[in-house]
Amino acid sequence: MGELVERLRKDLRYEEALHACMNCGMCTAVCPAAEFYDYDPRRICDMVQRNDEATLENLLRSETIWYCGQCMSCKPRCPRGNAPGEVINVLRKVSQETGYFRDSEMGRQQTQLMNTIEQNILDIGYCVHPDRVDPAYHVEQGPVWRWYVDNIEEVSRKLGANYHGNGPGALRTIPHEDMAEVHKIFEVTGGFELRDKVKS
Repeated sequence: MGELVERLRKDLRYEEALHACMNCGMCTAVCPAAEFYDYDPRRICDMVQRNDEATLENLLRSETIWYCGQCMSCKPRCPRGNAPGEVINVLRKVSQETGYFRDSEMGRQQTQLMNTIEQNILDIGYCVHPDRVDPAYHVEQGPVWRWYVDNIEEVSRKLGANYHGNGPGALRTIPHEDMAEVHKIFEVTGGFELRDKVKS
């Protein structure tokens, strides 16, 4: 067994996600990404099951594994109980660990995601927060976003949010002890190590 195959099999998610694909194509038929991209979850499961190192390496270096939107529509429809979206998660992790993600344009975007979304989680406990989406850098949001940011305290109250408040509610301040737990989760699960590999 090759090194890449071994890396995949060592991940518990892989063991739970790919039992025995029979290539029925149900996952591809329901996949939203397959409608818009050259993306075929059935083919990916077939490639992974072959345990061919060269095929896996090409897959890990390609754009293909970054097309999945992680909606997991594939999982409940598979007659064999496979979860191609979870297989993709494992492939992405191995691609990041090996540095192969740098060979694809979408893979290289992982560095930017680490610098924004992951940093938001570590700093404030949110993936995306209005305080961190500056309208000057996100013109695609249009004038409504500028208005929302300028009026966020009033708008958030009307929507029932707890903007920078204590206690429950959307946009609340996450308590220090909870943030410490988030950091511990990153530490224990290897999130910090993976971040360092992706950002190096």
